[in-house]
Amino acid sequence: MIFLRWRRFAAPVRLAAGICLVAGASAAAAQTRALDHRSDLSQGEREKAAQVLAAPENFAAPEPFEDMPGGAATSRKRINRDAFSHPSANLSFEEQQTFRVGNGIFRKFWVSAPSSTQASDGLGPLYNARSCQGCHLKDGRGAPPQPGEPAVSLFLRLSVPPVTEEERKALADRQMATLPEPVYGGQFQTFAVPGLAPEGELRITYEDLPVALSGGETVVLQKPLYEAGNLAYGPMRPDTMISPRVAPQMIGLGLLEAIHPADLEALADPDDADGDGISGRLSLVRDPASGALVQGRFGWKATMPDVRAQSAAAFSGDIGISTPEHPDPYGDCTAAQTACRALPTGEQDRLGETEAPDPVMDLVTFYSENLAVPARRDMADPDVLRGKEVFYGTGCASCHVPKYVTRKDAKNPAHSFQLIWPYTDLLLHDMGEGLADNRPDGDADGREWRTAPLWGIGLTQTVSGHTRFLHDGRARSLLEAVLWHGGEAQAARDAVVAMPPEDRAALIRFLESL
Repeated sequence: MIFLRWRRFAAPVRLAAGICLVAGASAAAAQTRALDHRSDLSQGEREKAAQVLAAPENFAAPEPFEDMPGGAATSRKRINRDAFSHPSANLSFEEQQTFRVGNGIFRKFWVSAPSSTQASDGLGPLYNARSCQGCHLKDGRGAPPQPGEPAVSLFLRLSVPPVTEEERKALADRQMATLPEPVYGGQFQTFAVPGLAPEGELRITYEDLPVALSGGETVVLQKPLYEAGNLAYGPMRPDTMISPRVAPQMIGLGLLEAIHPADLEALADPDDADGDGISGRLSLVRDPASGALVQGRFGWKATMPDVRAQSAAAFSGDIGISTPEHPDPYGDCTAAQTACRALPTGEQDRLGETEAPDPVMDLVTFYSENLAVPARRDMADPDVLRGKEVFYGTGCASCHVPKYVTRKDAKNPAHSFQLIWPYTDLLLHDMGEGLADNRPDGDADGREWRTAPLWGIGLTQTVSGHTRFLHDGRARSLLEAVLWHGGEAQAARDAVVAMPPEDRAALIRFLESL
């Protein structure tokens, strides 16, 4: 394990004089404590972890182990379009076999029932994609559709505000994250099996928003406007709230799951007690297995507690496939959609009680948890090092917390006790009116989003063939993504606007190296 090499650190790393971390200092300070909250580590391990998690002393050279963002699980395979599709490098031979079987299920196309391929039928009847990879192509990011194309890896979430006391109580007790629209459900499905009408079509128009930068440059942002058109099942409730969601990249999910809950609790500052303008909040959700309140850390608004829950929700909402966690074989098809619920399902008694029974879920979950993070590139490049200094100096590290030591008691030994560099705090933050969807989802209000991990972000073009970022892919470049930041990130965004062009270019160069 990487931690066996930590003995080279004889003393805690301290910030060099003159390095201004602005708001980023609070995140660093939270990680350089003695980590007394980490009950899974011995005192000696906590001290070593605190040393290696300290903010960099200077930016003249890369930090130790920075080239391995996924710890021992990091992939050193050739960087090409398959860069996000390799297994964790520290899996056993048997685990690699399990990973490959899970990959086959992740990639396979589901078909409508009844079908001669009984282990693959049950699609929909309403759906957004026919396979997991249909949205997460090459395990990478989705993108908005081009003009004239149907939306596949981007869809609309739907919900309505509570009306009854019973509905308010269900939301307050977190028995539900949102209330589905009565006819169209919780997700707008633009595809259907033969003989059934899809719910409608997703329409997007754009409004140009120019932003002037120092040095005379102007960047034109595109503000998307969404409409659910050609509604096939009647009008939606007038107070329906919609939120666009694009498929995120899949790498490192098991390592994010292995971050100790106490580390995220230590980073949370919901009342901004330290006065730095950053007030990240934990999202608390119901564990589908136990019913207990646990941390949500997956999904754009951190509404899912673990990879299995996220995968099961996607099977149900995106593909219309039932699982033990979501046993309804009609997916998001509501009681009001009687034609949908009258169609045959793919449930086979001899295969299990659901269309994707436990063996399927186990395999897909294992695959999703073990997609490796690629090794860093160009860490020693002077522009990358300058960009890293700018990243810290503008306060980006306040929310995009660079590194963690995963829990020693992680359920998968491949994820245990690893130094990882995901650049996220997995907390909810107010991102301002520009990114607001004005739709509450679980603990997140209409302006809050979970901090997205940044590892692998510089390989988006290589893997996915585009450079679209943020929750709906509106940003066409990394610079546009930064310029959309507001709310708690407004000061950092304004600093990027005002800085010399060469520093701004260095910041983007650093992000491209992740």
